[in-house]
Amino acid sequence: MAVYSMTGYATAHSGGSSAPASAESAREQKGGVGVEIRSVNSRFLDLVFKLPDDLRATEPALREMMTARLKRGKVEVRAWVEGRTDALPRSPSALDLQKLVGLQDNVRAWLPTAAPLSVAEVLQLTTRQQGVAGELNESLLATAQTALEGLTSAREREGKRLATMLVDRLSQLRQLAKNAQPLIPQLVEQQRQRFIDRWNEAMGASTAGTAPGNTVSADTAHDRALTEATAFAIRIDVAEELTRLDSHLTEIERLLKKGADVGKRLDFLIQELHREANTMGSKSSNLELTRISVDMKVLIEQMREQVQNIE
Repeated sequence: MAVYSMTGYATAHSGGSSAPASAESAREQKGGVGVEIRSVNSRFLDLVFKLPDDLRATEPALREMMTARLKRGKVEVRAWVEGRTDALPRSPSALDLQKLVGLQDNVRAWLPTAAPLSVAEVLQLTTRQQGVAGELNESLLATAQTALEGLTSAREREGKRLATMLVDRLSQLRQLAKNAQPLIPQLVEQQRQRFIDRWNEAMGASTAGTAPGNTVSADTAHDRALTEATAFAIRIDVAEELTRLDSHLTEIERLLKKGADVGKRLDFLIQELHREANTMGSKSSNLELTRISVDMKVLIEQMREQVQNIE
């Protein structure tokens, strides 16, 4: 399954969008619809619909359509009617007007104080009777589905590019971790040698002294040197951090191969990678290990920026 970006754009148009021959034919034409979908990154799925009044009834169906395909992102759906404008509605037929007058007379016979129909109300009622609104709504849903397919394809292409970049950074991180591995035993050996040297110094001082308390002083020096050596060995041992880092890298690779909505899990793993790299840097007593830690944090930060765009 593919990895999807939250960034994308698509537009689609239904039939009937070509320009009519005259203004009169424009009023008679059942205008097509256009749909534009824009998507950017967001922690959750945030849908915004910008629809004209005569297409507002389709919003629940559009929302259901979008939530079925999209999991995260701030998505703006804009629709418009082509081939006509709100200033030039379709002219009602004489038969429809006759029916409305009859209905109005019947109502006012029982309710004399009822207000007469306005021009806007007549146009709205006759448009509904002619079924134009229903046809436009059906056309809008079909066009929105086409635009959604285009958006999904755009997000998939962008997601593929992001996944390729992440895989490259993972490879570089693994190489840095490999470079760090030989440094650990070297540092431990250096500390062991330092302990031996300090112990020999303490024993030499004990042997040269004549006071009875010199033996106790040597034991105290031995204990102190042992404590310092143990504490330092714990501080510089980054083997555990490298093991956890390798585990996180393996999990990220698995998620990228799995695809679908993996953005939140990737974001969490990137935070864990940054934690391990920071710990390595704080434990480092070697310039080369410090440089490796800094290089790791640079790569991880680059990954973090791109993971923010993955669905």
